[in-house]
Amino acid sequence: MLGKQISCTMESGSTQFFFLIDKLRIQLLNSIEGATEKDYFQEEISPREILSRIESVILRIVESLSKNEAPVLELPNRSSWSNVDFDSGVGLQMSSGHSVTTVKSNCPASVTKFAQILKILSVIYRLVQSNSYATKRDVYYNNTQLFGSQRSVDTIVDDISCMLKVSRRALHVMATSKGLIAGDLCYLEEDGTRIDCRSSSAAVSVSSNVSGIRNIVSSAKFVMIVEKDATFQRLLNDDFCRKLSPCIMITGKGVPDVNSRLMVKKLWDTLQIPIFALVDADPHGFEIMCIYKYGSVAMSFEAHSLTVPSVMWLGLLPSDLQRLMVPKRSLLPLTRRDENKLNSLLKRPYFASQPQWQKEMELMQQSKVKAEIQSLADIAPDFLTSIYLPNKLRFGGWL
Repeated sequence: MLGKQISCTMESGSTQFFFLIDKLRIQLLNSIEGATEKDYFQEEISPREILSRIESVILRIVESLSKNEAPVLELPNRSSWSNVDFDSGVGLQMSSGHSVTTVKSNCPASVTKFAQILKILSVIYRLVQSNSYATKRDVYYNNTQLFGSQRSVDTIVDDISCMLKVSRRALHVMATSKGLIAGDLCYLEEDGTRIDCRSSSAAVSVSSNVSGIRNIVSSAKFVMIVEKDATFQRLLNDDFCRKLSPCIMITGKGVPDVNSRLMVKKLWDTLQIPIFALVDADPHGFEIMCIYKYGSVAMSFEAHSLTVPSVMWLGLLPSDLQRLMVPKRSLLPLTRRDENKLNSLLKRPYFASQPQWQKEMELMQQSKVKAEIQSLADIAPDFLTSIYLPNKLRFGGWL
């Protein structure tokens, strides 16, 4: 019965349904009006300058060798919270006085990494010089014996990006996307390919070259980030985007890759419509939402191009579990690992500006239970798409 009432309300006029979402959009736009930003790195740095910065690194190595000294590379420390400042308008960003880690050429523990960095620098130099591009996978297969694993390449490319203070895109090294996007959205890829996310029930892969996207066209009222691919596919199969049209859905399939984060940022910068996050009511889901909103320590040097502080928490809230009387059989006890993660999250700097989020996390801490979005199906099979999300969006049930 309630599902039919919601449906009738939606059909009676989208203006009334989206009233609070439109009001939220105005509030968000007012909050950023007049705000200024200072990038940690230059977004539109010239190829010549990139080549010059690489040459400077090599020159210092040559100078050390000429003095019979073992060359040393200094990399900003991307794993320490002490190197990160929090700004509510930007998120987690690397502090100007950050500490560094040294990679010594004469140290058995770091000589391999030293060689890996030089190899990747040479690959990047050729790519920038020839105005060509390669994926991180291509770089790995350039010398699999030296790199040992794809993860080594991924880490070093980010280290070099941070060291040179340029975006990875500017280094001409791209990553394969794992995210998906669907809904009221059309755009052109850099090569002129037209992408229409409305054309079918199947989602479109997030571009590997988000910065090259142009001519974005959408009448969407909001963007919804969905933590899990399984939930995303369920919403897609239930025709959620059409039933609640116009909107856009995107998933990074768990912890988001850089391209999924870049896409969310691109949508915010271009459309400036509310962005909501739908994640599991557990510490892992909360952390994923915070990566979209405030960024991560490892990528704090590129915060201005990756974070979207306007992201709102739509669900699943720990308080929803009590309010909706989710069946106890659907609730899971917090593990020791969950509790440790929760304690760690509560100490993060962004909680000072999010008292409601802190209250929800403390509720989870007290109840000692967690739940996945799929648990709502135990209330009713179509509860998520027909009742929960429409009610949340209509009545402003976000934090």
